[in-house]
Amino acid sequence: MGNSTGCTVDDLQAVEMHLWYKKFMRECPSGQLTLHEFKQFFGLRGLDPEANAYIEQMFRTFDMNKDGYIDFMEYVAALNLVMRGKMEHKLRWYFKLYDVDGNGCIDRHELLNIIKAIRAINGNENHEITAEDYTNRVFDKIDINGDGELSLEEFVAGVRSDEDFMEVMIKSLDLSHIVAMIHSRRNSV
Repeated sequence: MGNSTGCTVDDLQAVEMHLWYKKFMRECPSGQLTLHEFKQFFGLRGLDPEANAYIEQMFRTFDMNKDGYIDFMEYVAALNLVMRGKMEHKLRWYFKLYDVDGNGCIDRHELLNIIKAIRAINGNENHEITAEDYTNRVFDKIDINGDGELSLEEFVAGVRSDEDFMEVMIKSLDLSHIVAMIHSRRNSV
């Protein structure tokens, strides 16, 4: 028996990687995506200050070597994490994204700004509670030691135990429209 098409999983991944590379190079011929190009690439222009700060933080998080650009390998690593990553890895990445000052904890101000940004990016739909009240609710539920900051451990455990917060997290990096764009452009490659 076996694979009648002769294609292995590795062959399919190589083809997909090649398509991602062609798309990346077509959209970014220099091979290095700037913050401006990142916003343009994903249709993220004209954002309010909170949303803009969130997108800039996302860019800095994807820019793993901190050179001010996202190169192809960083692009692939980010897409792979978002599209295929295990929940534990995604939660650690979210934590790094939300920890804007890089001190190893997420404080109320950081989480509040993220919640506001997510709402602005996803369309400020009618929400049952304000961003401030939502942030306070999250801290009341998952700040186990009550120090006003979320450690990585508190954050991961809290997200896993709070379906509402998990949904907000998923929406904060909902790249389904980006994946659809990649697939639609794949046909034109």
